[in-house]
Amino acid sequence: MKKAALSISLLAGTMLMTGCVNLMPTYERPEAPVPDGFDIDMSSNLASVPALSWDEIILSDDLEKLIGLALAENRDLRVAAANVELARAQFGITKSGLLPSVTASGSITEAGAFDSDNQASALAFSDSVSAQIGVSAFELDFFSRVRNSNEADFQAWLATLEGQRAARISIASTVAQLWVQLAADLELLELAEETIAVQSESLGLTRELLEAGAATELDVRRASTSVETARAQAAVYRAQIIQDRNALRLVVGTDLPPDIIQAVANASEPIVVGVPEALSSEVLLNRPDVLQAERALMAANANIGVARAAYYPSVSLTGAAGYVSSDLESLFDGGGGWTFGPSISLPIFNAGRLDNQLAASEAQRDLAVAQYEQAIQTAFREFSDALAVASTFDERLAALEQLEEDTSVTLNLSEERFRVGVDDYLAVLDAQQTSYDARQQLITARRDRALNQIVLFQALGVTVD
Repeated sequence: MKKAALSISLLAGTMLMTGCVNLMPTYERPEAPVPDGFDIDMSSNLASVPALSWDEIILSDDLEKLIGLALAENRDLRVAAANVELARAQFGITKSGLLPSVTASGSITEAGAFDSDNQASALAFSDSVSAQIGVSAFELDFFSRVRNSNEADFQAWLATLEGQRAARISIASTVAQLWVQLAADLELLELAEETIAVQSESLGLTRELLEAGAATELDVRRASTSVETARAQAAVYRAQIIQDRNALRLVVGTDLPPDIIQAVANASEPIVVGVPEALSSEVLLNRPDVLQAERALMAANANIGVARAAYYPSVSLTGAAGYVSSDLESLFDGGGGWTFGPSISLPIFNAGRLDNQLAASEAQRDLAVAQYEQAIQTAFREFSDALAVASTFDERLAALEQLEEDTSVTLNLSEERFRVGVDDYLAVLDAQQTSYDARQQLITARRDRALNQIVLFQALGVTVD
């Protein structure tokens, strides 16, 4: 046995005289294994966000309502809520061990002897009535075993609350991302259909020029190729829009509003664009997944106190008071009494079970430390990556907006030169494709910026009310 019998006796006596001792190690939050700040130059035009709340990040009322619907109907959130209730009930069970369990009982027995002349039988088989109230095996928590067990379950409950908060943030972020993706696909479809219309007009003009001898069959085929390419891409976007709606419905967990397509198309800027400036990496310690990992660490730390307390004596009290009578009417007239009896349990030989339990608790604590540090590092990388991309979007969008303007002007000039016979249709076709690609890139870049903003706010652990 790990503790000497004399030490146990002395310590037990000391505890009886001075009160309880807590054998749980003093909790100290591990130092965050990340830099103090984010090495990103944020001197661009990105605006500062006044409050880290999804209510202020979401600019579209329709998107905000859809997120609210998802928070009410999503099945993953229902699982998270059930886990919270389960942990809360478990915490309530262990918390009840801090107070005595009082029970009341009563009984009435009607009896009689077969041989009424036999006095011994008459005494043995006589009527009886009893009523008593008692305390059964209430543990005197000298070594804080019950308190530490209660603390472990309490921290486990708080961990599930953080898990639920993380799930809510994830659902809100996913709905917003799917909204942005759907909006971009709708815009790309509109661009493709516009391109079909414009290039169909060019195809008709080319055929007229062919009949007039000003164009060749090759020009007509090239124009037709451009139209059919745009039609194929439009078909791809139509299918993608249906897939976007299916994914959105799955996340929301119920039917989407009937006007969802119109609502998405009308929301030009559904998300705030901007990041807080001069951020410290300590802000990531408030992310729910990081807090959940820390709660798990604190629970593991409390379980070490439970394992240590198992080496020491366990003292319990049992007592009862009540009345016994042979007649219900005279039950409380006399025959009352009480019992009281403390009991002590002391581990002597357990084949190393207690040592292994303590070692397992300490290993679980070490594992929780590593998982907590890993959660911090993951949070730092996610936000740093999103911040790095955000810092380049102004430059990227400015270049693409200029590219879109240049290619549009080039297309107009190429079409005019083709009409007057200066260039062949190959130059027009090349200008059309270049302009189309530039507009696609601009739509995609705006989508990526909105998606990056959502990921950035999710990485910050922005709360969802």
